[in-house]
Amino acid sequence: MKYVELPGGERIPALGQGTWRMGERPQDREREVEAVRAGIDAGLTLIDTAEMYGNGGAERIVGEAMGNRREELFLVSKVFPHNASRGGVRAACKASLARLGTGRLDLYLLHWRGGADLAEAVAGFEDLQREGLIRHWGVSNFDASDLADLWKVPGGDACSANQLLYHLGERTIENDPLPWMRQHGIPAMAYCPLGQRRLLEQPALRAFAERNGITPAQTALAWLQAHDDVIAIPKTSNPERQAENRASAETTLTQEQLAELERLFPRPERHGPLPIV
Repeated sequence: MKYVELPGGERIPALGQGTWRMGERPQDREREVEAVRAGIDAGLTLIDTAEMYGNGGAERIVGEAMGNRREELFLVSKVFPHNASRGGVRAACKASLARLGTGRLDLYLLHWRGGADLAEAVAGFEDLQREGLIRHWGVSNFDASDLADLWKVPGGDACSANQLLYHLGERTIENDPLPWMRQHGIPAMAYCPLGQRRLLEQPALRAFAERNGITPAQTALAWLQAHDDVIAIPKTSNPERQAENRASAETTLTQEQLAELERLFPRPERHGPLPIV
């Protein structure tokens, strides 16, 4: 497993698992718990969730799948902007911890900027750190101007990560905000790294994968892991797919292969609005 270094020096896995759209339907619960547990068994010990996902249902899925293996995991959750007042952050975090069945989060993110008061949110995160309820905090769906505003807030430069939509077919963040983040040493967490599986149907990607004896998913995830400051969090409700995702960590693309993917999936020439799903 490759690792990415957070600003404070801690190294965390460059490949984990996401949980968006989990916890929404009771009839899917057993399979979703099985999928998350299969991911943990495969070595995907960084798990991302949010209070928004399934109105807390995804956090409950993670908590059940985790069982007594908390110390093996790096847990990430996210707070709504409308809960990001100083007191609201604490209440939201306590509720997430209760659903997860744990006493702390390893990383807590502001899900998107929205109308959140950044000074209030940062103060709330600092309170949680002092109480031992979270270890690190960060943001999600922030562009460079949002990050610059965050840096103006007292303590804002303690941000540990920015979670963003990023995959071979969606490279907008390479124009903004990834250059700003690299200048300031902030890693990216790539959500929907398989393009909600639509990327995997691209003929160019399928042909590339077949020529190189790997799957399209392993190609897409290996491309992200070729970056030293990117963490990929693919989500699957299929337990069998977790082993395929995990195998991407042992897939090292050559410079020639990376150059070919660059030609097949070029980044946009012009800056555009931050992509969000």
